[in-house]
Amino acid sequence: MLLGSHLRRLREARGITREAAGYSIRASESKISRMELGRVSFKTRDVEDLLTLYGINDEAERTSLVSLAKEANVAGWWHSYSDVLPSWFPTYVGLEGAAYLIRSYEVQFVHGLLQTEAYAHAVVARGMRGASPADIERRVALRLERQKYLVSEKAPEFHIVLDEAALRRPYGDREVMRGQLQHLIEVSERPNVRLQVMPFSFGGHSGESGSFTILSFPESDLSDVVYLEQLTSALYLDKREDVTQYEGALKQLQQDSPGPSESRDLLRGLLQLS
Repeated sequence: MLLGSHLRRLREARGITREAAGYSIRASESKISRMELGRVSFKTRDVEDLLTLYGINDEAERTSLVSLAKEANVAGWWHSYSDVLPSWFPTYVGLEGAAYLIRSYEVQFVHGLLQTEAYAHAVVARGMRGASPADIERRVALRLERQKYLVSEKAPEFHIVLDEAALRRPYGDREVMRGQLQHLIEVSERPNVRLQVMPFSFGGHSGESGSFTILSFPESDLSDVVYLEQLTSALYLDKREDVTQYEGALKQLQQDSPGPSESRDLLRGLLQLS
């Protein structure tokens, strides 16, 4: 995505159309579009030819961008789990790992970054009916691996609003749910985590369209991305007008939900009832 945004800026600065850029590397206009969105791998020769077309002759700048292309083609750690992942999800894992701010609303279940191993196992087993125990364990292992990012030295800010429905819907037995509620109480104390609960008592709210996640990146030229998971695919929205709508919905959810301290009290109350 970072390389693609660089190439887009260079092309636009020279007033070159995507069609002309595609012609220079023997590719289509849509191929250039996918490259600039970071959705395809990069051939070193193509990047070099585009840099020439865009008038980039400084050797240091060319070397930097070509190196970025090579780095972009290196498979992430999650590549080894590709056999148990839906085709659209590796993209999300990569974006999640590059974000400095993750904002999310969940209504069906606890967000994957906050799930205990037992709860994750129950969720995955429910969603992968008919899968082998080994495949289920691998999917759970991936989820636990993702969670390491949340407690790493470069941990992102994670702002999450959980609908009360996600906390009351049982996955696993009573002990699994109690363990999950206790874990949420503990993790909500982390300095980089802001956890709020949208209670049933509030009634209708701005999260009516369902769960979503907004990812923000440290590079100023990278736009925020809204991730929407569907049954057989996922959407990645990066148009400013789309992102703004979801940012507004999440901001309203945060304003309407009890604050982090009050939300912890709500979690403790649910734990006593479980």
